[in-house]
Amino acid sequence: MTTERLEAQRMISASPAKIFSVLCDPNGHVTIDSSGMLMSATGSRVSGVGQTFTVHMDREALGDYPLGLYDVEVVITTFEADIEIAWTVVGQLKPNIGHVYGYRIEAVDAGSLVTSYYDWSDIDPVWREADIFPIMSEQALRASLGILARTVQAG
Repeated sequence: MTTERLEAQRMISASPAKIFSVLCDPNGHVTIDSSGMLMSATGSRVSGVGQTFTVHMDREALGDYPLGLYDVEVVITTFEADIEIAWTVVGQLKPNIGHVYGYRIEAVDAGSLVTSYYDWSDIDPVWREADIFPIMSEQALRASLGILARTVQAG
């Protein structure tokens, strides 16, 4: 059996609302990115499923595919205020890949237990055959959680 989902968890000394606020902000995604691919974002704070914003990307940060600078649309697929947010990415590649990134937040006495996840279980068969997944590693998820913690704790 192959794993088609990665998860990483971290305790963060901040309220679920404060953490969720960063995750709803397009610029928050750029701030907590550990891959180096997210250069900037445009669009409004999201507040529900189906909403989108644009992220300006640079794949050269990963050094795997020479895509240069490009834009993707982040499409919110799960939205439960202060509990869970997830999204897929729609870009230039066709068919759309179909991988999902997300965060679950659980209030605990010391703040929040945050789970970052990356799921490629429903990717398009074209991309499954390409055998390029996972694109992100569990270590990248952990690093983003660390940046998220630093971001919300700094105010």
